[in-house]
Amino acid sequence: MLFKLSVRNILRSIKDYAIYFFTLILGVVIFYVFNAIGTQSSTMQLSSSSREVVKLLINVLSGVSVLVAGILGYLIIYASRFLIKRRNKEFAIYLTLGMSKQKISLLLFLETLFIGIFSLVSGLVIGVFLSQLMSALVASLFEADMSKFQFVFSSEACLKTILYFGVIYFVVIIFNTFMVNKLKIIDLIQSSRKSEKTRLKNPIICSFIFLIAAAALGFAYFEATTNYMKILSNVNLLFLYFAIGAISTFFIFWSLSGLIMRLVTIRKKLYYHGLNSFTFRQISSKINTTVASMTVICIMLFLTICMLSSCLSIREATKKQLVYATPVDVIIKYDNNKTSPHELEDEQDSDDEQDPSNNHSDHSSKTDAQNKKSTEKKPRQPQVLENMDQKEKVEDLIKENPSVWAQLKDQQSVSTYNLSNTFEKRLTLSQVVSNNALKKYNEITQGTGDSSYATLDVLSLTDYNKLAKLYHLDQIKMAEDQYFILADFSKVYPIYNTSLKEGFQIKLNNRTLSPKFDHVVEGALEPTSPKSNFGIIVVSDNMTKGLVQQNNYLIANYKANSRKDREQIDQALQKMIVGNTNDYMRFTNNRIYTLKTKSYVISLSVGLQAIATFLGLYLGIIFLISSAAILALKELSESSDNREKYMVLRRLGADEKMIKQALFRQIAIFFSTPLSLAIIHSVFGLTFALNILSYIGTDGLSSSIIMTVVLLAVIYGGYFLLTYFSSKRIISEKQLRRD
Repeated sequence: MLFKLSVRNILRSIKDYAIYFFTLILGVVIFYVFNAIGTQSSTMQLSSSSREVVKLLINVLSGVSVLVAGILGYLIIYASRFLIKRRNKEFAIYLTLGMSKQKISLLLFLETLFIGIFSLVSGLVIGVFLSQLMSALVASLFEADMSKFQFVFSSEACLKTILYFGVIYFVVIIFNTFMVNKLKIIDLIQSSRKSEKTRLKNPIICSFIFLIAAAALGFAYFEATTNYMKILSNVNLLFLYFAIGAISTFFIFWSLSGLIMRLVTIRKKLYYHGLNSFTFRQISSKINTTVASMTVICIMLFLTICMLSSCLSIREATKKQLVYATPVDVIIKYDNNKTSPHELEDEQDSDDEQDPSNNHSDHSSKTDAQNKKSTEKKPRQPQVLENMDQKEKVEDLIKENPSVWAQLKDQQSVSTYNLSNTFEKRLTLSQVVSNNALKKYNEITQGTGDSSYATLDVLSLTDYNKLAKLYHLDQIKMAEDQYFILADFSKVYPIYNTSLKEGFQIKLNNRTLSPKFDHVVEGALEPTSPKSNFGIIVVSDNMTKGLVQQNNYLIANYKANSRKDREQIDQALQKMIVGNTNDYMRFTNNRIYTLKTKSYVISLSVGLQAIATFLGLYLGIIFLISSAAILALKELSESSDNREKYMVLRRLGADEKMIKQALFRQIAIFFSTPLSLAIIHSVFGLTFALNILSYIGTDGLSSSIIMTVVLLAVIYGGYFLLTYFSSKRIISEKQLRRD
């Protein structure tokens, strides 16, 4: 009997609450699709670097899936609460007829079990097919060999989906049992008649609270958009301003609800026009719960808009910069730096560290710590690697293996110099720019930067022209007593240009140098994505004499053209420089060796695109679905509770057109209210995001915002229409008579 009854209840509920079942299936689909990405990638012929990036992507999505499961779990429990409330009269009849609460609990258990199985099976079937499209996107991003692409089923993603949703449904069953045990016949019978009293709030208090909340929100807006550098230097400020925004949002909704209702009731023509009085009465009757839910939904929509727009813009920015970041096939560098701004030591400590037998203090440098770690854990390397520090140039090291050297072309060896290898004695920003430029630096960094930590290396003109030939830049000639600044980080352009336009002279090797240009020369010794060259001083060749060699680079292209052959050269260079094919950096006693291949840079860049895109889509869509589903279920529940009221309206002479308009207006107000404030939040949130993203070369959010708007229109707008049509069916005269 219970089995047949549960099946009948499910079939009946599908008609009235199709949104609930749709959301469950959609949740399963999204969860499976994003967790199945790694399965298809394992069948693709990816490079070793791409394979590592894909593993990172999979790990990130796997971690985020825990959060997603929590959000979906809350949504399902929230929906179950309203579904149980919707069936109060039904449960009252069961109890009146003598059915025990245990049997009602068993009935709900069967219903939850059937719904869970149905949503899982349906979602997994749809997810398996959609995951093929997602896998194709991953293959396209990483330029994988599509000839190996095949239809695959991820058993791991399937089991994870079943496990997570199984836990969610188990919690729902416990929640339903708890709710059933609290049922009382009298409360169930009178539940539909209960309604919060419409209380017109004091307009003075509402106005006062609104002004305070608006002021607090404005303060958060101002700080986020103007002092973003301070926020970056102290992440706690970000959480503080977010909390201020969330609390302010709650009180804005609370105060506006009272003010608007007061204004509407005062304007008699508006209040008594059509069924406006009924509509506003419906809204005000649930005002307390509405304020809380509106706040949560508004914040979720705000996060959705910001995440989707920001993450999608990262993809576009990195995609544009990829060509710039890979002008050659390989850049090998050794760095003589042994200290950093945060790891300074006195001269005695630095001298002691030259002896590897000495114990390291708590303040020993990170470089030496890493070197010690690698020495302890790694086996002894070949003689070529052990004698790396004895080589003056990187090319001398590569020439140790003639077969590898023969695979290179267009080789150029360049070096950078400085006053000393010791950080505190290096050339700093305060030494190469004017006081006005330093003021500009403080303005840009908002007082969070320290010019004494901003160091610049020196490059000879001959070496620059070598780079210019490889990077297709203009050759430059200049006098012995001239210099220019090479940089590609756009944020520093105003700093240098201020100084250069003033004709600021710098002193180097007891000689005074004047600027060749009144502006920065755009470029980098080592192009990156995003652009990050803070600045290099280019001087005549003679001016580098007496300086200490800081870094040496070998920049070259490959003779090979095929992907397989180029990957073999990459691996050979890795073994020579690093000692294995898994790393791209090696620490020795005195140097840091870095290997940057074109394929590695592309993999990292594409990996950043993939992580940003998939993470934004994953969380953004989940937040969007959750917010829309909560609103939809709440409105459906309201429509179900107010069915008798709509019947009274019909008896009073209201035609179907007026009733439909009133229903549409009510649902539109509930859906548009949190979205409107979320859009306002997003304007300032995206301004903050744009300021931050500008550091990685993002020049705008227009294209990503358009994509976000499309998703909002499709998903949020779709839920709005489904809610309206479902509610219209629930309150229809035909349905009322049937029930």
